[in-house]
Amino acid sequence: MLSPILLSLKIATIATIFSFILGVFFAYILGKKNVPGKNIWETILILPMVLPPSVLGYLLLVAFGKRGIIGSFLLETFNIQIVFTWIGAVIASCIVSLPLMYQNVKSAFISQDPIYERAAQTLGSSEWKIFRTVVFPLAWPGIISGIVLSFARAIGEFGATLMIAGNIPGKTQTISTAIYFAVESGNTELANKLVMIMVLFSFALILVLNSWLKKRNYTGKQG
Repeated sequence: MLSPILLSLKIATIATIFSFILGVFFAYILGKKNVPGKNIWETILILPMVLPPSVLGYLLLVAFGKRGIIGSFLLETFNIQIVFTWIGAVIASCIVSLPLMYQNVKSAFISQDPIYERAAQTLGSSEWKIFRTVVFPLAWPGIISGIVLSFARAIGEFGATLMIAGNIPGKTQTISTAIYFAVESGNTELANKLVMIMVLFSFALILVLNSWLKKRNYTGKQG
């Protein structure tokens, strides 16, 4: 029972790290800059949120399979296979959680008062320094929300993960796929335990996030 839990935490953590990097990058570029084809880029980033998991999983399978464009390149060049490995699960989890990260961070960026950036520019600060010392710190509550929601989405991913990574015990079996196959095989005791763990973990995650945000807002108002 411990193996799928640990693997899910590993996959969700790595996926969230990549979602964080990509989400912050695209949120800043598309939220703060005039980029050609901005609507198209945003649509592509948000698309995984509305696509059925089976469709997304199939697209990933086609792209990263041995005959896929990306999969064949990785296999022939670096001898790396993505399909039916935990790396495939990371890719699937990253893609499905990225829209949540992007939306939260972008909202945090565009809601900032531009007067702070203009003041930093007046003092001669570079764009990178303004981002590092002004934009990013002010967006921290939105970034934290994005991280928590992305992690929760990644750890609960099922459909796309099952299609690209499969359900190999000890190798690609996550807590979501373990629950599904436990129910299918009639092992309700295991399914009940895993479901309870997921519910308690998700509840605790959201509770901590809400408490932190309320505390931060209260502190901000007091200041």
